[in-house]
Amino acid sequence: MTVTFAEAITIEDLERDPYPIYARLRREAPITRVPAANVWFATRWADVETIVKTPSLFTAEAADSPVERSFGCPTILTSEGEVHRDLRGGVEARYKAREVEGYIEGLARPIAERVLSELPPGEPVNLMDRYFEPVSALALAQTLGLEDIPAAVLLRWFHGLSQGAINYENDPRRHAICLDACAEIEAVLVPKLRQLSREPANTPLSHMLHFNMPEGESRPVEQVLPSVKVTLLGGMQEPGHGAGSVFVGLMQDRAQFDAVKQGGKDMLTRAVNEGLRWVAPIGTQLRTALEDTEIGGVFIPKGTPVAAILASANHDEARFRDPGRFDIFREDGGHAAFGFGKHFCAGRWFSVALMEIMLDVLFRAYPDVRLLARHEPSFHGWEFRMAPEILVSLRPAN
Repeated sequence: MTVTFAEAITIEDLERDPYPIYARLRREAPITRVPAANVWFATRWADVETIVKTPSLFTAEAADSPVERSFGCPTILTSEGEVHRDLRGGVEARYKAREVEGYIEGLARPIAERVLSELPPGEPVNLMDRYFEPVSALALAQTLGLEDIPAAVLLRWFHGLSQGAINYENDPRRHAICLDACAEIEAVLVPKLRQLSREPANTPLSHMLHFNMPEGESRPVEQVLPSVKVTLLGGMQEPGHGAGSVFVGLMQDRAQFDAVKQGGKDMLTRAVNEGLRWVAPIGTQLRTALEDTEIGGVFIPKGTPVAAILASANHDEARFRDPGRFDIFREDGGHAAFGFGKHFCAGRWFSVALMEIMLDVLFRAYPDVRLLARHEPSFHGWEFRMAPEILVSLRPAN
């Protein structure tokens, strides 16, 4: 029996480098079942957008999704209707564009400057685990009202949660790691959430409990806990890993790096959005077919789980010229890294603004920052993709 290309794909192949796999799927089988991941993949921009933006045909509800298996339900990612409206309404108030603009500088820049100042000048440093990830975690925690939790604890939670969210293959080892992290998170946050139920505050955690509830009432803590975990994971992961990808892209082309340093905020914003397109920190939006349907000429049976591959859409040759190249000057249009439709990332503006600040603080302090000689960062992951080692030697400008 002949094995198709999609049937031969392994999780290890995807985690090593999914982009050549996505490219071949776009050419040969743009919507197809990938057994290793227990879902179908949709890899072309047009199909990804259609699937995610057509809730009459595809629902975000997915009882067997990695997120619900690991975090519980309901979650902001895997709910619809009033449940989704109320969970998202509680989260997004603090992260709307105008709201973020009013607080992000005063919140994030001091954190970035402090973390950077603690790094040893002139010695090899991994910017990912010593700068980008800690700043991302601490900034997110402060917006949530969790500023008393150390970076090391936040990052332990983050890395544990991520093992559940990426676990499409249902690996028991990954599931156990995530459950341990969830238990630790609940031990710390359940008392805080119960207090917020009694004494509301102006934080997303409090809003999730009280948004759209009758006066004097709040949601059960257990109902919001799964979405709290989603918020912790996404809010810590996307800015830090995204900023790392931007940095790697700029280090590959010093002319683009110089253009960013000389071009002010507009060029930095361009670089951030290009980095998010080039290496999407979060790779998919998961949907389930509500009925038998046909997309892009492919029949999809009712009940089929379909991963709309945002990372592949961002490399679709029909939309982007030379998509594998990091190019801050491209004029191809927007990216899909934050998803589509009503489940579009609620933290988009916070993420972009935080990425800009992390990079700006770094470039102001070390305008000639470079990768260590003979060090070429490599990326890992497909659902969450990042460069785990970005080695530099930080030398102040003369």
